[in-house]
Parts: sequence; structure tokens; C-alpha cells
Amino acid sequence: MSAYAALAEHYDALTRDVPYGAFADYYERLLKEYSIEAGLVLDLCCGTGSLACEMSRRGFELIASDASADMLMCAREKAWSSELEKMPLFINQSAQELDLYGTVDAAYSSLDSLSYVPSEDLPEVFRRLRLFVRPGGLLVFDLRTPEFLRGMDGSVSVDETEDIYCVWRGRFEDGALYYGMDIFAREGGSWNRYAEEHVEYPHESERVRALLEAAGFEDVRIRTDGPMGGRDRVYFTAIRGN
Repeated sequence: MSAYAALAEHYDALTRDVPYGAFADYYERLLKEYSIEAGLVLDLCCGTGSLACEMSRRGFELIASDASADMLMCAREKAWSSELEKMPLFINQSAQELDLYGTVDAAYSSLDSLSYVPSEDLPEVFRRLRLFVRPGGLLVFDLRTPEFLRGMDGSVSVDETEDIYCVWRGRFEDGALYYGMDIFAREGGSWNRYAEEHVEYPHESERVRALLEAAGFEDVRIRTDGPMGGRDRVYFTAIRGN
């Protein structure tokens, strides 16, 4: 089973405490901080589209990409049911394969999505982002800290709702954190079990800074002032150079 195939349908229930409004507030504040008039914005690794819909409600024109067709299906359904005035354009692309028809004024990636990109692929992700963020445009994303990922070795956590029971098991090996997930979902009159595995990679902040600068981004800043930021999560902002 492909990653997120089983999780997609239940992702929103399991991430019900994520403050999407606070993320949208943060991105709006950064755009003002950098004096960027943003019309077209890229939501890279958009998942089920909750943040893309929130940004759309605030008047932004969105392109929202994700590698998971299952997550995008949920995102499209959410956008249509929200009756948005500006419907995001959803595209099925991974961060490593990003290929837009033009440039955007700003791009963001949330909830440590780029931590799922292997270290050797990060240069290509930043190269593609430089291609499609306009000169002077803003890039912002967050990553899990290496200390957090290593500290999850041997961890076990449980989340449940009325219709889903999920057990997460973490193991850190071969330089990456592997999340084994057992998902028990109520479907009709029975419970069905699904298993998935997800991998996050520890990216050292100074290496990320160097890769961004090598790709052509300027004024790279490492910050902890974003939602859920701090010891476990760091944010990066960068301006696309000329």
C-alpha cells in the first residue's frame, strides 16, 4: 500500500488539533514583514488541503501540490464542499518533481513536510523552488529538528476517535526515523486494519541554509517564531535571488 493510502481518509481526524488558522496568520505576517504583495501562492506538500482552503478564504490564489493522489482527492472534496470563491489548483507532484507553468509570489510548506524528503533530494527540491518562485519572492517552511527525530526512537503513541484507532511506533535507524502505523478504521459495521510506514529525515539547519544559498536564495533566516515552533521544530525563510 502506498504511503497515505489508508491515512488520507482519516488524516483530518488525527490532526484535528493542528492550528491551521495560526499557520495562515503566520504566513500573512511574514508576507507583510518582507513587504511582498502575494497574489499567487504555492502550498507545497498540501496534504488534505486544510491550509490551502484557509489561505484561499483569505483571498490568496493557490496552487497546491502533493505527491499523494489519495490526499489530493480529500483536498479537492474539501475545497468543493467549502464553496470557496477562489478554488485552489491541485496538482499531483512531489516536491522533487515540482513543475509549474509559471512563477509564484510565495511558497510555503507546512508541518515538517520537507522532513520527509531524503537528504540527497533536498538540493533538487530547492533548485525547483528557485525556478518557480519569482525573483524577490518568499519561501517559508518548517522542519523537525534532528534532536526531536532521534528522540522518537522507541516511542509509541496512540490516537483515537469514534471511528479510528491509530498506533504509531517510532524507530530511528540508518539515519532516519521510521514511523510504523497500525490503523483500525470503522467502516460500515466492521473494523478494518491498515498498516503504513512513513520516514522522516534529520536535516541539520546549517546544511539547509547552505543548500538554500547554493540554490540561489538569499537572506536565509532560521527561526522558531512560527506555530508549534521551538525545540522540536524550526522555520526557515528565504528570498529568491535575481
